[in-house]
Amino acid sequence: MMNIIHDLFLNVVCPVVGTVAFAALFNVPHKYYATCGLAGLGGWLMYSFTYQFTTIAMASFFGAMVVVLISRMLTVKMKCPITVFLVSGIFPLIPGAKIYNTAFGLFNNRLSSAAESGFEALKIAFAIVLGIVFIVAIPREWFRVEYWKRRRPKKSKIGEHKHE
Repeated sequence: MMNIIHDLFLNVVCPVVGTVAFAALFNVPHKYYATCGLAGLGGWLMYSFTYQFTTIAMASFFGAMVVVLISRMLTVKMKCPITVFLVSGIFPLIPGAKIYNTAFGLFNNRLSSAAESGFEALKIAFAIVLGIVFIVAIPREWFRVEYWKRRRPKKSKIGEHKHE
């Protein structure tokens, strides 16, 4: 039971708090804190789920895609720039420990360890960038409800037939 609470805390509370704290650091308006936390949580949950089946870089790719997808939807709904949600929401996916280990290895003259950590951090960073690019490439109209309402075929009434 204690392990479940610990996992729930680590995988739900920490990403939300970290994302909201990062949003506060970047002076995001208070009214967007909860939605920023939602974007960060969505990306982290996708990362946590896919990490079990793929590499860290692939999990980061899928997590970044979810963050950007949520950010694009929130941008349309909340009528504000995507960077409000994207910059703070991507925070839980940043490979901070890998970057730290790279610097630590360089500082302590452990070059092979530094190179290994640095290469892994670059793969993760590149995967995050690709995840962002893939979703940002989707046309903006696709995130608007009006677009999909216009594309829906008109229903004809029962019994009405087109006579030519």
